[in-house]
Amino acid sequence: MEKLKYFAGGEWLESKSGAYMDVYNPSTGEVIAQAPNCLESEIEEVIQIAHKAFLSWSDVPPMRRVQVLYKFRDLVNEHMDELTMLVARENGKAWTEAQGDVLKVKEVAEHACGIPSLMMGESLMDASKGYDTVLYRESVGVFAGICPFNFPAMIPMGWMAPLCIATGNTMILKASSSTPMTSLRIAQLWADAGLPAGVLNVLTCKSSQSEILLKHPLVKGVTFVGSTKVGKHIYEVGAAHGKRVQALTEAKNHGLVLDDAPIARTAAGIINASFGCAGQRCMALPVIVAQESIADELVAQLVKMAKQIKIGPAYDQSVGMGPLVNQARFDAVNKWIEKGLEEGAKLVMDGRGVKVEGYENGFYIGPTIFDHVEPGMTVGDIEIFGPVLCIKRVKDFDEGLALMNDSAFGNGAVIFTQNGYYSRQFARYSGAGMIGINVGIPVPVGIFPFTGHKNSFFSDLHCLGKDGIRFYTETKTVTSRWFDEHEIKKEKVDTWDGTIG
Repeated sequence: MEKLKYFAGGEWLESKSGAYMDVYNPSTGEVIAQAPNCLESEIEEVIQIAHKAFLSWSDVPPMRRVQVLYKFRDLVNEHMDELTMLVARENGKAWTEAQGDVLKVKEVAEHACGIPSLMMGESLMDASKGYDTVLYRESVGVFAGICPFNFPAMIPMGWMAPLCIATGNTMILKASSSTPMTSLRIAQLWADAGLPAGVLNVLTCKSSQSEILLKHPLVKGVTFVGSTKVGKHIYEVGAAHGKRVQALTEAKNHGLVLDDAPIARTAAGIINASFGCAGQRCMALPVIVAQESIADELVAQLVKMAKQIKIGPAYDQSVGMGPLVNQARFDAVNKWIEKGLEEGAKLVMDGRGVKVEGYENGFYIGPTIFDHVEPGMTVGDIEIFGPVLCIKRVKDFDEGLALMNDSAFGNGAVIFTQNGYYSRQFARYSGAGMIGINVGIPVPVGIFPFTGHKNSFFSDLHCLGKDGIRFYTETKTVTSRWFDEHEIKKEKVDTWDGTIG
């Protein structure tokens, strides 16, 4: 069993806390590593290291900064299988899902290589007669990234680090103590790519220790992915201490299936969206709102397809669904299934009690489907974060849209139909931020922002896309005037001095 270190100032350091948190291989149920619970004093030292590195890194021209990102992107490619195995081993994603987790790192790194253009400002000659104004985008300082367990590559090293680093800032990543090994390995790849010491730092600790990141004056911004409860806390505390904050939080995405949708293809999309990553993603599709006329046929098709999913160890490349991340998540999902039964939902497929030969201690729960989930049943309204799909039935499009918009969350919403009118109405009037039309997981590629709404997001600027560039930069305007011979002789200046066009 490996005792992990933390990465700061370009070095691997051993925490003096003496306290460690278990990291599991969810496919076997075994503890494979222990992550340090870093002391607050150690986090203070990392903040100072990151601040010192910012003073020099922010002075490096963008064209030179992106040379590191080009090399980093190549190293991710070279180590693709190794990183995929790390994700599968510590998180439990099936092999192709784990590989996608790593590919998202590469995708955003490539986007960030465009920073010399993306950071360009604006200018206007003669903004006021004889006065020229230029707007620049500048680096901000030290950012903290607080990461969840479910995407140990994509979120810290895709959503957070590349744009932050490319725009000239430095970053402290608090990796999930459940899945820290991938982030720590990728941190070494950043160093191997030539990233100066202190620009990227990765540590693990409990929430009580990480509170310093929300309050420390040298930390200028915080980006977070996780629960709504914690996200609200981070947003409130960080904002109260003058920081820019973006908090991406829970979801309960709904998909509306109309009676003209092709049943087999629609069901295939739902199966992928609902049970991919064992349902442990905020853009999963855990609720289907089915038009009554086709609901029975759709449910039958979903059950048929769900039964065909092979469940097993994540690194077996023939497996379609791996385990949940740890015992706590396993227990929580089992309790939700019991809750659904207590509330009166009809369990048409029960994923409990799955045993994989040779991996009997793994955290396996198979696809679970509840039908006839009625309003007021919490199983259909609260995020479960596991392979549990709820079916709600409605008469028509209007009833379905109203039901979906009644949700407190607004990450994604999906419609399956061949009707262009209803598709447009859905895109126009849905309260969610990411809309799918016959697309079960409507997450855009990284050149667009991840645009959650409602209780799924707290901030003004989303991660990725142009919003991400704005989040990691601040604007400065420079107005200048050059005197001709007549102007030089003036001894009086107008009160507004060029500020009125």
